[in-house]
Amino acid sequence: MLECDHVPEELRSIGDDYGLMFLHRFAAHAPWVELDRIDVVGGAPLPDPTAYDAFLVTGSRHSAYDDLPWIAPLGRFIADAVDADVRLAGICFGHQLIAQQFGGTVESAAVGWGVGVHRADVVTRRPWMDPSSDTFDLIVSHQDQVVALPREAELIARSEHAPVAAFQVGSALGLQGHPEFSPAYSAALMAHRRDRIPEPVISAGEASLTTATDHATVTTWLGRFLAGATAD
Repeated sequence: MLECDHVPEELRSIGDDYGLMFLHRFAAHAPWVELDRIDVVGGAPLPDPTAYDAFLVTGSRHSAYDDLPWIAPLGRFIADAVDADVRLAGICFGHQLIAQQFGGTVESAAVGWGVGVHRADVVTRRPWMDPSSDTFDLIVSHQDQVVALPREAELIARSEHAPVAAFQVGSALGLQGHPEFSPAYSAALMAHRRDRIPEPVISAGEASLTTATDHATVTTWLGRFLAGATAD
């Protein structure tokens, strides 16, 4: 797991840290996945892209197009992993960085922030998407979006807010939503960002948190994808 951010210190009592959120989700819903945590944002060196069976790139408060010293090397790492046919999944920021690395476009969304629970419609089914579902509800938290896919990518899911909610390019999978987030952490993060997210958006996001999410199903999908369950 390539960690691209950490939970703000003032929210640690609610969300602990992003890496642990993922560990708990996989332990509950895809226990065959074992993750080593590599603190990329903290300066840990990237491993050889063939050193592990698969990689998970987490979300981040940063943008894929930010000029930070660790982002461009991570993008090259993603390309090298896909060239080596190593499974790699990206969540939110990771999803956007995969798209950007392969020629897609990532921008600050014209529709503004996406927060709370959003529903995505599945447009392409893959064998690793078991149990099967036509839709999935996940917590989201993002200002940037993938607005144009890489030419060779295939759209997996879209939502009313995000035209690219999930996609696959080679051995890489991008997912805009956060299967690791809990409603309590989502609410706390929205409150933490009141200085930058419009109040009506936060109100709607908070109201949506009563919707049951499909984090169990999507975590299982991720686990099956990372384990190499029938790529095509």
